[in-house]
Amino acid sequence: MSAGGGTGHGETSAGSGIDPVPELVPARMVNEFTYCPRLFHLEWVQARFADNLDTEEGAYVHRVVDDGGGRLPPPEAAEDLKVARSVRLSSDRLGLVAVVDLLEADDDGAVVPVDYKKGSPADNPHRAHAPERVQLCVQGLLLRDNGYRCDHGELYFATTRTRVRVDFDDALVAETLHTLDDLRRTAGNDEPPPPLVDSPKCPRCSLVGLCLPDETNALTGRLQRRPRRLLPSGTDAMPLHVTEPGTYLGKDQGLITVSVKGRKTNEIRLIDVSQLCLHGNVQVSSQLLRELLDRDVPIAHFTGGGWFQGITHGMPSKHVGLRIRQAATVAQGGLPLARVAIVGKIANSRVLLRRNAKQPVDAAVERLARAVTEAERAPNAGALLGIEGAAARAYFEVFPSLMSAEVALPGSPFDFNGRNRRPPTDAVNCLLSFGYALLTKDLTVTTLLIGFDPYMGFYHRPRYGRPALALDLAEEFRPLIVDSTVVSAINNGEIRPSHFEQRGPGISLTRDGRRAFLRAYERRMTTEVTHPIFGYKITYRRVIEVQARLLGAVLLGEVPEYRPFRTR
Repeated sequence: MSAGGGTGHGETSAGSGIDPVPELVPARMVNEFTYCPRLFHLEWVQARFADNLDTEEGAYVHRVVDDGGGRLPPPEAAEDLKVARSVRLSSDRLGLVAVVDLLEADDDGAVVPVDYKKGSPADNPHRAHAPERVQLCVQGLLLRDNGYRCDHGELYFATTRTRVRVDFDDALVAETLHTLDDLRRTAGNDEPPPPLVDSPKCPRCSLVGLCLPDETNALTGRLQRRPRRLLPSGTDAMPLHVTEPGTYLGKDQGLITVSVKGRKTNEIRLIDVSQLCLHGNVQVSSQLLRELLDRDVPIAHFTGGGWFQGITHGMPSKHVGLRIRQAATVAQGGLPLARVAIVGKIANSRVLLRRNAKQPVDAAVERLARAVTEAERAPNAGALLGIEGAAARAYFEVFPSLMSAEVALPGSPFDFNGRNRRPPTDAVNCLLSFGYALLTKDLTVTTLLIGFDPYMGFYHRPRYGRPALALDLAEEFRPLIVDSTVVSAINNGEIRPSHFEQRGPGISLTRDGRRAFLRAYERRMTTEVTHPIFGYKITYRRVIEVQARLLGAVLLGEVPEYRPFRTR
């Protein structure tokens, strides 16, 4: 029979030999399902989880009972129960498992489960919300199935230090069993339920940044107003770049210690670091490495010349369904997504020229406008590649018009005569190459975080060890983040001719030059911008995460099409 049908929890589908839904449902997941079916699916089926202040406070409230203690006597000696903490119970018949925070004995020999909550009693007749009552009832049913008499439970609210009694009457038991059946039917589906519409639950949800409820509903026509900015504009944690060769990084309590030639030069709090970026030969202690892996902080590796080499990170995302859909789309060619990537790049390049050129560039702007239309209609990948190449040539031919006349004089260090690389032969190309490497790193980190395979792209072919998907997503942001940063850093004197050195046929940044450009790049990433589709302000760093998550929603069938981030 199908998963969730009737009372046969845990049975397999006929002929399959595999049950897509685990036999035992944790009581906490029943709570999550009652609160929001989509939240349950994201956490339990897709194994996606994120902490926020609420989850951290909940863990703190549970610290006493989580340590365990006491003993639960057998049912025939239940009257001997004093207090038992963190008691694990399960029932194959019910298909349930739970860890009961606290068990106490009632005066008449019944047992009473006590569930710890961080907040206050609800302002309703039950003095508790439905998810809390259902989760507690699950614990009561498990106690009954294990032979104990259990007529009620209690919710302990830490904020007010009060208890609320919950009677396990026929109505609540029926509601709980019905919820469990609905849960199993939902868990048997590959796709999660749609997000709640305009729900007050969403802003406090720890998974709001993964779920994107208002954004998904807006793109599917289920939300008629402007989406709320449920994502914070940014976090205090920032990438830490280490550029000094021979630097040694260690760990001391909650700090990263920085030492050069055996002398400690700096300390940085671990909670302030979102990525560790190592440029050249920098050593990391095994203690710090393990701590970073535990905190899901990736380590990005660059050569001394600024080439992005790879990432050290923990276990890959458990979101296997997304990678399956990604691989299937790549196998089919992925042309519609490739078109969108190039349309975004060309359109944003055109806007950058139109807004910031200091000389007439009307012909180039018109050529890029035609290229957008051509890219939207490209019949195949080869044609799209040709359109993108022609547009890039038209764009870079007038790129010097973005720079101040005094710095872009012919023969000056910032004289630019077209794009070149490997190695870059002038200062501007040197900055562009380094900036694109940084952007590729950021998008590789983001795609890994979400659950993608960064090496399977739709436009860039998955070969030569390139993070093809990261390069695809980078296309629409190249003009907005990297090109803009390069132009601004040159025009305002943040990058100077003394920041470069000749190395054979190529030009490279000095150590001071690299640091100066890193400051400019990270400042750009923390700049707030209005999202053209959703209308709220977020940082560029958040924008690339939102766009990557929307791509995932497209692949999973939750959103009909991917729309690039295009400025006006």
